[in-house]
Amino acid sequence: MRMKTISIFGVTGSIGTSALQILRDHSDGFKLNVISAHSNMDALLQITNEFSPEVICVSTSEQEDILKENFPNIEILTGSEGLVEGASRETDICLNAIVGAAGLPISLAAACNAKTLALANKESLVCAGQLLLSNCQKGGTQIVPVDSEHSAIFQVLEGQDRSAIHKIILTASGGPFRDWSYEKMQDVGLEDALKHPNWDMGARITIDSASMFNKALEMIEAQQLFGVASEDIDVLVHPQSIIHSLVEFTDGGQLAQLGVPDMRHAIAYAIHYPKRGKSGVDRLDLAKIGALDFSAPDEKRFPALRLAREVMNGSGCEGAAFNAAKEIALDGFMAGNIGFLQMADIVEKVMVHGDWKSAPDSLPVIKEADQLARELARNYIN
Repeated sequence: MRMKTISIFGVTGSIGTSALQILRDHSDGFKLNVISAHSNMDALLQITNEFSPEVICVSTSEQEDILKENFPNIEILTGSEGLVEGASRETDICLNAIVGAAGLPISLAAACNAKTLALANKESLVCAGQLLLSNCQKGGTQIVPVDSEHSAIFQVLEGQDRSAIHKIILTASGGPFRDWSYEKMQDVGLEDALKHPNWDMGARITIDSASMFNKALEMIEAQQLFGVASEDIDVLVHPQSIIHSLVEFTDGGQLAQLGVPDMRHAIAYAIHYPKRGKSGVDRLDLAKIGALDFSAPDEKRFPALRLAREVMNGSGCEGAAFNAAKEIALDGFMAGNIGFLQMADIVEKVMVHGDWKSAPDSLPVIKEADQLARELARNYIN
């Protein structure tokens, strides 16, 4: 059997390291083609020594010099141009695990050069959904989502009549503040926001989960990926994170995908697709769990969900602006310049006062909206 080539962008992050755990269990099935890392050089050196990738993408020339000294026979690419060049190399699977809008050019490049785009970068669909889907169709590339919620929906819909979808129901853990009052949330600090009860993720994603901005992005992502209207996407708070998402059909039946909260399941599904392979995830024991809880989200405490619906009802660059404003507001909170609840206030001001009507049909147009939204958000913070 021919070994599959796989490229991993963001190889030292939580998704990337989980993917490497899976590859270790399937060393005879995959060959690491291209990898990228932003700043964790110690981890990158260890990964390179273990997996011997063909190409490495790094941020700076200093990192390039270190790698060339240690691995003279491996090709090194630098900067944002290097990332795009790396993503343009032909590969069976491209796992895009870079966080934020910085991952969009990688997805667009991989859409023409990878057989499968294993997409953990939700911002690619939020900012440029129709452009990315069009490029994938032209390039014959299959998007397989790596977000646990979208992976669940993707799995549920395999073999189903998509015209029979009535509702897509994204589950949310509710984060560390699901039981906090609005008044108490006004005093949330950075340390509080980094304590996710279920998932082990990077700092930025963890805070996005705490504010439900992550779920807001997932709502927009689901609309783009599965082609449903905004009113057909619901969010359900499910603290145990056992049901990863559900689909309700026109006959009233609901199908769900269940599993322990471990990202390796979604990663393994995308890597092995269309087959299923071992993920290393623990088996689910429902009898041991005993009960599952559900509740509706409170949009007063988590206004990001309401803002996402407004974005989904737009037809321009609202997604790019929403994400960019969110990223700057998150920076402001992490730096201690604004409070936790002010993040949503900043994003809403940007969405109301900016002009986002331009069609998101090219990367330059999307980047222009992204930069304008960032400038507006910084002004409101200052």
